[in-house]
Amino acid sequence: MPETILIADDHESSLSALEGLLSLEGFEVVTAPDGEEALSAFHRGQPDLLLLDVKMPRLSGFEVCRRIKNDADTRLIPIILITAMTATEDRLAGIQAGADDFLTKPVDREQLIARVKSLLKQKAYTDELERAEAVLFALARSIEGKDPHTEGHCERLAEMSGRLGEFIGLDGPEVQALRRAGVVHDIGKVAVPDHVLLKPGPLTAEERALVERHPVVGEGICAPLKSFQLVLPIIRHHHEKLNGTGYPDGLKGNAIPITARVLQVVDVYDALIAARPYKRAMTPVEALALMEEEVRRGWWDPEVFAVFVEMLGCESVKVRGMTKAAGAD
Repeated sequence: MPETILIADDHESSLSALEGLLSLEGFEVVTAPDGEEALSAFHRGQPDLLLLDVKMPRLSGFEVCRRIKNDADTRLIPIILITAMTATEDRLAGIQAGADDFLTKPVDREQLIARVKSLLKQKAYTDELERAEAVLFALARSIEGKDPHTEGHCERLAEMSGRLGEFIGLDGPEVQALRRAGVVHDIGKVAVPDHVLLKPGPLTAEERALVERHPVVGEGICAPLKSFQLVLPIIRHHHEKLNGTGYPDGLKGNAIPITARVLQVVDVYDALIAARPYKRAMTPVEALALMEEEVRRGWWDPEVFAVFVEMLGCESVKVRGMTKAAGAD
């Protein structure tokens, strides 16, 4: 099936020339005479690449590009802006809008075809990567779905750990890794038999050993994806403890990656405030008080925990004579 290219240009002669060149190369071409029509055509049938003149009525090529690139669902679709030969300011504005490439007028046929094919090849790699990620996310959610009491845990963990990462000041790739890890952190439980995974009572030593292998298994499942390289340490180490009593590697202190320390705090909190067959749901104040006690035992990072409490809008939580958290019940 040929790739679809959307061309937007208010000059009919330019539009026809570009359409003819790309059609001869075997592409499916959709055209629009201005920016608003381009956005409408884009949403009707999402193309594989856009070719936009920067100066168009109603909406400029810059604005069309900006709107598409600001949407997480469409920002990876390549966009080429067509600019005037000497318009340096157009290129700067295009970079700020998120454009992937530029062509200057008059458009050279060979450059046009080479750049279009190059960007479509990159998009094919990106699409393949997204499909692989989607499979992993679906597998992770199927594992979560086995236990009705953990429904929504992955989404909550992805959202809250990402927020905590931002609150702490981690960079964009680390925050993105936290969001991905929130979904797939327990994917290794696919190797744990259901009768062990869903057992309501205490685990035997053999059963516990099986469960404690899941971070290593999960790391192995996700390792082939290059986009998950920052996710792997979170998957492997989110059950470590600061004092070295965690698993699978018994890491201590700062040897545990900061992203894993962030996710484990959110993971523990979410588990404590959720009901299980063997326990009631704690209130936020109770959960944070218990976690503060565990921080003193050397389990969780005290600085990460303090920022987490602050993020939740809490002034302080004390184990005895607890000060009620702001907004907590």
